[in-house]
Amino acid sequence: MTVMKTAARAAFMAGTALAVTLAAGITTATLAQAQSATLQPSAVHSRLDDIVKSGTLRACATGDYKPYSFRRPDGQFEGIDVDLVASLAKSLGVKPVIVPTTWKALMDDFTAGKCDIAVGGISVTLDRAARAYYSKVVMIDGKSPIVRCADVAKYQTLADLNKPSTRAIANPGGTNERFARQYLPNATLTIYPDNVTIFQQIADGKADVMVTDSSETLLQHKLNPALCPVNPDKPLQFGEKAYLLPRGDDVFKHYVDQWLNLAQKTGEYQAVVDKWLK
Repeated sequence: MTVMKTAARAAFMAGTALAVTLAAGITTATLAQAQSATLQPSAVHSRLDDIVKSGTLRACATGDYKPYSFRRPDGQFEGIDVDLVASLAKSLGVKPVIVPTTWKALMDDFTAGKCDIAVGGISVTLDRAARAYYSKVVMIDGKSPIVRCADVAKYQTLADLNKPSTRAIANPGGTNERFARQYLPNATLTIYPDNVTIFQQIADGKADVMVTDSSETLLQHKLNPALCPVNPDKPLQFGEKAYLLPRGDDVFKHYVDQWLNLAQKTGEYQAVVDKWLK
């Protein structure tokens, strides 16, 4: 008798629970669907989706930094990162579009959504990292001086550079100006607005030295043999270059990193670099 009462009570409670469920309009199938939905990963929107949908990859570049990006007189862009952006766009089946910017406006333009990626010899800094993601490192490239070849022995160390008699020159808004202000406080510093013609100022004797990325000093020596890098294989400051990507967009970052990894491993990346530096 006790067993029968217990079974009856259990059946009653089960029936009550079912009645409550049905009264709430929830069926067993609905519950199963809800449970299944919670187990499925939610769709994450990415800039990658927007790029594919629009058919264009917008890349911010200053166009004044050989060999990475340079805007020719006809308005067209060329350089290492311009070629690589074209490769990235091709991998996505879209067209590359270069969006002009300046070093001073770079971060504001990028965070305002004017472009999907920023390229062109961008150094890795913590203040930029606070506002955007970086891709994996594209190149290790520290700061080195470039001077007239006759003056190479004169400017071997920071102490040699950091003197009132040294006429240093830097372009505004980027890591070159930052380096000059931080490490050459005693030098006579000129901030020159045009990063394309700035090296001619040294060749013409209007300035003595510019500290910039080692890769740029090598290229400028190639373009103007009267200018020489100072110990480009032993830079004064460690530096890395990478691409800027939207902060928080892990999907897009993973794609760009994987594309870059393949480009480096297959030799495509080095072929592009050699095209512009050798």
